[in-house]
Amino acid sequence: MITCKDFLKELNDYLDELVDPETKKHWQSHVDECPNCFVIVDTTRKTMQVYKGMHEQEVPGDVKSRLMQALEKKMAARKSASSYLQS
Repeated sequence: MITCKDFLKELNDYLDELVDPETKKHWQSHVDECPNCFVIVDTTRKTMQVYKGMHEQEVPGDVKSRLMQALEKKMAARKSASSYLQS
């Protein structure tokens, strides 16, 4: 039996149809029976449709720079926490 956590780990492959038909059928069965996963799949599909209908826009340089700094800081914090837990 697939859990919601297992399904969510594979959500991208499920939505992109990168899995074999038998796996897809198994996951679809879970989505059909699980209201939470159904909402996630439905909302994600709708979001993707909206996004695909938009025109590509360039991210301003200062925004991109701040985003990269924030991501680097977050990754460093995770790496530090992970190293601490492994000690």
